[in-house]
Amino acid sequence: MSRHPQLIEAIAAEADAFIRLRRDLHAHPELCFEETGTADRIVHCLTAWGIPVHRGLGKTGVVGVIKGGDGAGAIGLRADIDALPMTEKNTFPHASVHKGRMHGCGHDGHTAMLLAAAKYLATNRLFDGTVYLIFQPAEEGGVGAREMIKDGLFERFPMDAIFGVHNWPGIPVGHFAIKSGAMSASCNDFRIVIRGKGTHAAMPHNGIDPVFIACHLVQALQSIITRNKRPFETGVISVTIIHAGEATNVIPDSCELCGTVRTFSLETLDLIERRMRQVVTGTCQTFEATCDFEFRRVCPPTVNHPKETEFARSVLTTLVGEEKVQDFEPTMGAEDFSFFMLEKPGCYFVIGNGEGEHRVGGHGEGPCMLHNPSYDFNDKIISLGASMWVRLVESWFAVATPNVDSAI
Repeated sequence: MSRHPQLIEAIAAEADAFIRLRRDLHAHPELCFEETGTADRIVHCLTAWGIPVHRGLGKTGVVGVIKGGDGAGAIGLRADIDALPMTEKNTFPHASVHKGRMHGCGHDGHTAMLLAAAKYLATNRLFDGTVYLIFQPAEEGGVGAREMIKDGLFERFPMDAIFGVHNWPGIPVGHFAIKSGAMSASCNDFRIVIRGKGTHAAMPHNGIDPVFIACHLVQALQSIITRNKRPFETGVISVTIIHAGEATNVIPDSCELCGTVRTFSLETLDLIERRMRQVVTGTCQTFEATCDFEFRRVCPPTVNHPKETEFARSVLTTLVGEEKVQDFEPTMGAEDFSFFMLEKPGCYFVIGNGEGEHRVGGHGEGPCMLHNPSYDFNDKIISLGASMWVRLVESWFAVATPNVDSAI
């Protein structure tokens, strides 16, 4: 049986104001660790609503604190605030005014949803405890979550659990998706430099060809996925950059390969990194070349805690109905919210952004997908997302117990 979302009337009544706010943020995007104007706007709103504000965590992060009653428990709600280094193709009035910067992932909408919830929570305070509003910078490759933790986020703002939400194109408006366990993959980068011996391309026997070796390596690395990794474990190795040579008649001295590795578990990641090092070193030795191998772990997999996930699922089900809360198919994309859940119990889930039908005019030719230059956040879900945050807070302090023991 279908049902309409139970929007909070006071939030729905102010929808237009938060749509204007969201579109203004969209028009003025800022990249990771540069979100000073965005932070100023957030601070201005929170201060106007009587919410104490703390700045500077993770350089440009903002934390607002809302206390209700005398309860000792605390909960954290996170919204990411940074944009992407890409040029927007949309031409509607709120398109980015900065070439090479775009809110192509919906962080403008996430910020607007949490601000709308913050105003309601501060005005009504129908809960007994403390809510920490975490506006996190640098999610797009800057691992701002880790930097906020380094700056004492959890020491200064001790919380019992933390929750995050992301919009998801392709899931209908009014729907959510959630999953216990792995939601998104780890993100890791690698760089391989093959050092051979350059020579004339017509006399390859006088040299050691690093391009020839690189071709072998690209294929050999996939054997780790197909022959070393257990079939039911998920892993991806993608070589995405190959640099070599300056002239068609010259075999170069060196060749550089770069790429990414994604996994849902640290055990699989350990295996892949170890075998990559062995395969790269062994292959180069076979062809009498030397090599450099660098492997950088950017962020771990995002793994939801079971108890917090079931709690969030129950809140979402009450809000929109069981038939509109689906199981999320894990993505090989990465999310630095994972760092938060290494420190605290929590859950990360998604809210449907629709298929792009909300872009009436002035949008680019591409699809309304994340990280696409024709993307735009769906303003119709701001009130739903804000209502969701409020109901999650009220439900948490009504039924959840602090310091729940939830293993990853």
